[in-house]
Parts: sequence; C-alpha cells; structure tokens
Amino acid sequence: MRRRPGFTLIELLVVITIIALLAAMLLPSLARAKTRAASIACLNNVKQLSACWHLYALDNKDFLPPNNSVADLNSGTSLAAGGSWCTNYARYDAEPDGIKNGLLFQYNTSLGIYRCPADRSTVETPAGVKLTQPRWRSYNMSQSVNGWPELAPSIAPYLPTFKKLTEIANPHPTQLIVFVDVHEDSIFDSLFGMPTRQYWGDTRAWWDIPANRHSQGANMSFADGHAEFWKWRYPKVVRSRFAAQLVPDEELPDYRRMQAGFRQEF
Repeated sequence: MRRRPGFTLIELLVVITIIALLAAMLLPSLARAKTRAASIACLNNVKQLSACWHLYALDNKDFLPPNNSVADLNSGTSLAAGGSWCTNYARYDAEPDGIKNGLLFQYNTSLGIYRCPADRSTVETPAGVKLTQPRWRSYNMSQSVNGWPELAPSIAPYLPTFKKLTEIANPHPTQLIVFVDVHEDSIFDSLFGMPTRQYWGDTRAWWDIPANRHSQGANMSFADGHAEFWKWRYPKVVRSRFAAQLVPDEELPDYRRMQAGFRQEF
C-alpha cells in the first residue's frame, strides 16, 4: 500500500500565515459590528424609557414624572427629595432599589433598559474603591422635564422646566431632550443638569457630561418619543469628579448642540 504524503513544514506555515491574515482582516470588522450592536441596544433602551415616560403622563393627567434626584456638584452629597422617576445613585448603589422604587419601573420591569450594554463601569465605594459588580444605570433625565429645582427656591428661577407633556413647545417635542446617555465618569444622581443661556448667559461649563463610549458619541431620546445617536466633534473626557467642567473652544459646538435641547426660559 502507498502512504499518502502529509503536509510539509513549509506548506503548514503557509496555511497558518493565510489563516492569520484572514483573522487580521476579519477581527476589526467583528469589533465594529459588536460596537454597533451595543449602540443600537443603547438606543433602544432610551426609546423604551421614553415610552415609560409617556405612559406615566397618560396615567397622571398629563403631568410628567417627577425628576427629583440630584446631588451637590462639589461634594457629591445627595439632595434627593420626594418621589422621582429614579433615585438610584449610579456610582455607589449595589442594589437596584432606587430603580425599582422609581415611578417608571411599573411600566417596564426590565432592569436592563437602565444600563447601556457598552458601559463597563462598576459600582464603587464612597472612598473611590472600584468593585467588580456592574452598575445598574447609565442614563439621566433632563432637568427640563419636571426637574428638581422647584424644591430649591434659590435655584428655581434660573432653571425652567416643563411640568406637563402638552406644555412642551420651545424647544419643540422633536428637539427637547428627555433621556441622556451619560459618561460613566460623570454620572451620579439621575438628573442631567445644564446651564441655560437665558439665566447663565455665555457660561460654558458642563454640569453633567454625555457619554463618549459609542465611537465618540452618545444616544438621546426626545419628547416626541424618538431617539438619536449623536456623534461628537470633540471627545468627552471627565477631568473633575464632582465639579463643573469648563468647555474648551473646540468642544463648544457639541456643548451648544446639547444646550439647544434644553428649555431656556419660562
């Protein structure tokens, strides 16, 4: 009987090289597909949260869900008061009680819609020690929709907010931001705050910073129920843990774009 010849060493090396080249060509495409899938899932999350937001207004005579969970920018101290759509403190809460006891959870009991699948951040201790447990939440609700400032008389005159769904007019419902995909190094309370031009003039400072994890972009939902992916011109980097962050000139177009999605005057 004749023995069939096997692969020579050179032939084997050629095959391995071809496989390596094919893998090198395919892996970036697979990585991009995975990133894109996470962004689409995140976009779907904010749309579902917006659906819950609308259902609450329908059940409560047009009143929007309270947005009463906020923390002091300088100290990180909780200033939460009264019921809110969510009272979870993203950095520290190891349990999802702040979400489950929120006013929107009854409309969709999936905890998964509160967290962006691309968000790799974990819970940490108040001392800043990072734990292994993933955080429960990646999204904030805009101060413009039934926001917290009415509970602080000294701030209330400077942060206009809509109380009812049918009141929303300027910005138009297609432009008014409701839910924001927040930067993992910025998120703490569940209200996304931003200076308004009417009362803070030409102030250029982030109070909260949108996410940057979707190929230098973030997802937003709007008062009419639709959601959009926003690509940033300038990468979002958090330089200060609990303080307002000045906006450099190159980041100003992104900042003004966000600002235009907030109510500016009463």
